[in-house]
Parts: sequence; C-alpha cells; structure tokens
Amino acid sequence: MQQTPDQQVHNLIRGAGKARGERGRAKMDIVESKQISEPIKSEAQISHLALDIGGSLIKLVYFSTNNDSSSSSSSSSSSSSSKDSVAVSSGNEGRPVLEGKLHFAKFETAKINDCIDFIRSKQLRLSGFQKHGAPAGEKCTIKKATGGGAYKYADLFKEKLGICLDKEDEMDCLVAGSNFLLKAVHTEAFAYIDGQKEFVQIDHDDLYPYMLVNIGSGVSMIKVDGPGKFERVSGTNVGGGTFWGLGRLLTKCKSFDELLELSHRGNNRVIDMLVGDIYGGMDYTKIGLSSTTIASSFGKAISDNKELEDYKPEDISRSLLRMISNNIGQISYLNALRFGLKRIFFAGFFIRGHAYTMDTIAVAVHFWSKGEAKAMFLKHEGFLGALGSFMSYEKHGFLNLKVHQLVQQSPVDASRGEDKIHDPPNGELNENQSIDCSICLS
Repeated sequence: MQQTPDQQVHNLIRGAGKARGERGRAKMDIVESKQISEPIKSEAQISHLALDIGGSLIKLVYFSTNNDSSSSSSSSSSSSSSKDSVAVSSGNEGRPVLEGKLHFAKFETAKINDCIDFIRSKQLRLSGFQKHGAPAGEKCTIKKATGGGAYKYADLFKEKLGICLDKEDEMDCLVAGSNFLLKAVHTEAFAYIDGQKEFVQIDHDDLYPYMLVNIGSGVSMIKVDGPGKFERVSGTNVGGGTFWGLGRLLTKCKSFDELLELSHRGNNRVIDMLVGDIYGGMDYTKIGLSSTTIASSFGKAISDNKELEDYKPEDISRSLLRMISNNIGQISYLNALRFGLKRIFFAGFFIRGHAYTMDTIAVAVHFWSKGEAKAMFLKHEGFLGALGSFMSYEKHGFLNLKVHQLVQQSPVDASRGEDKIHDPPNGELNENQSIDCSICLS
C-alpha cells in the first residue's frame, strides 16, 4: 500500500522499516518512480540533495557524511550553519548507517545560476539514482524537488548539471517536513511573547490537529489532522512576495534582506493612521481599542501634503511589514477559529526570525483570539518543503532518516500551564542551522 509523505515521517521517527510501493501515477515531464533503478548502497553514491524551488526563493537540503569535504564552508551567497544540538542515532537490524549532517541553504530564484554554481561546487550533482531508459551516453542523476520551479526550471537543471528533477507534491512536502521537525527536534517550535522567545516541547500524542501557515511569496493555511491527513483550508495572495514587491517599488531596495533590515530603523506611526489620530489621542475604550491601535495602514498619506520622496524608506518598510504581518496573523486565527484549533504554527522565509514580524503576528493572534490561541514559530521555518522532498527518497527504500536530541529540557512551567524549554545558548533563530543525523540504508 502506498504511503503518504506524512505517514513516512511517522515511520521514520518510530524507526519503522522502509516504505513499500511506488507511485502509481504518471505525469508529463515527471520522472516516474519505476524509472529509478535500485539504489547503489555505497557512501560515495548517496543521493543527498533535495530542493524546493519557489517563486521567490530556492531552498536546498543536503546530507553530508561527517568526513565529507562538501560540508565545509558554504557559499557566501547562501545561508547555512551548523549550530543545532541534535545527536546521531544508532542503526538497527544490522543495516549500514551513515552519520553526518543535514545542511540548509537558500538562494533567490531570480539568481538561480548562483544555486547551480553552489550545487556544482559542493559536488552535490554527482551522486544519486540514475534514470532508466536514458539514451546511450546520456547521464542524468535524479534528485528530489518540489515547488513550481521544479517544473519551470527542470530543463535548466538537466542542461547545466545533468540533474533530472523528480517532482514531489508541494503541500505533501510542507506537511511532511513540518511533522518531522515538530516530532524530531525538541527545540524546533517556539512562542514569541513580550519580546522573548520560549521554545515549546511538543507532546507527540497531542500534536494534532494544528494549523500550519506557510508564508512564502503567497500564504497557504493548512489544517493538519494527523499523519497523512491534511487540507489546505485557505490562503491569501498578500504574503512575502507582496512585501518584497511593494517594498522594491516604494523604497528602491534591491533585496528582501535589505528591505527587512531597513524596517529595523523605521517608525510606522509616521505613515499609519492610529485610533489616537482619530480620537484626539484617546483610546476607543467602548470597543477595546487603544490609542496606538492602527486604524488604517498608510492612512496618514491621505491627508499629508507629501509625495513619496518626502517619506523615509525605513518608515515605509516598517509600515508595510506591519500591515502584511498583521493581516496574516488575523486571517490565520479566523481560519483556526473555523475548526476550533488553538495552535497555529507559522513558517516560511517571510518571517526569517525577525523579531518585529513575529511580534506582530503573535500580537494579532492573541488580540483576535482574546488570548485563547497561540502563535508559534519554527526554527527551520523556510525549509519545510525541501525537507519533505528530501524525506521522499524513502519511498524508494533508499534511506531512513533518524534524529535524536541531546538538549536538556527545562522543568515544566506550571504557573503558565504549558510545557516549554528555553532557547539553547547562543542560538540564533534567523540562522538556518544544520542537524546532526544518521541515514540508515535499506
């Protein structure tokens, strides 16, 4: 019986055997499972790369053994590090085990050649499955990929790297990656409360149901009911691409990171119309609105006798970030309310561990739910799809990924009525941290 990616995650964590079966569907321009040869079980030929190619960013997850030179210093144009605290597990049933790390890197889709150069420099294209039925002399190594760019750029990867992209469903990969991280990495999920981050210990028996809000170029809101059970219940076209696109037009910033950095120095009250601006500095107490509540984003631009160049770019960036984050937080809660969900996990590279973004989303969820729902965030926020794509190799009986934690848990905070563990020392939320792990060959 064919397993969904979510069920594979469940089996990976419980140390189950390899998944059985192959995909029964054929898609145009997609490498089918039956075209993939039996894996060659040697360390030098581990297929250790998966991609999530989105509209704005390309995300990579790749495995390197502990003695693999390709895991050394990464390209300056990518984001990767190795600071997480997870330990290698042992194999079972006498099967070969490779110990190493999962690394994470990202690139702008518009600069896809940088990604291609990175893959080439790390020699990540050299190993993996070979495509059956290829013409004589044609070498095509199969790599897992998800996202719309897996279709759009398939020919480019084949031409430049000799890589054939085996496409996996985007929503399947997002949920599979999320479930795996929430179950396997104890310091993955955290809340952001009053400017402080509190890592939350997830009870595996009480994980479902939850709302997963993935904020990429657009936003998807997915209700996750259990292994293999999920539904995209809503979404919005106002997401990271909106922030980047409008920000580029209004501030002339050349990159998302530049725009985000600009917002650090901004003051949205210069542009946003507040309740106090309408009520002469007073609260609107009858309906519970303080004088500092935003009544209208960019509202002051209506009455100010100013042109665009009269406003500071940093104030525009701040107002734009506040508007989009607030909107996403509110819409996410309203969808969670439809299904009676109290936990909402926010992911995607729009967040990037940015304090102001997380605070705005968290405050919006807290405000509209009257404190009944909680916004939580993920440390590897932007790599859910890429990680889910990586894990899909197990469908072919090739690998079994295992991660065990070394982090010591803090005592339960009974006064807050919740389980939590604190931020590991020197942990930076906005860094894409590598994970120590082992791969068990089937």
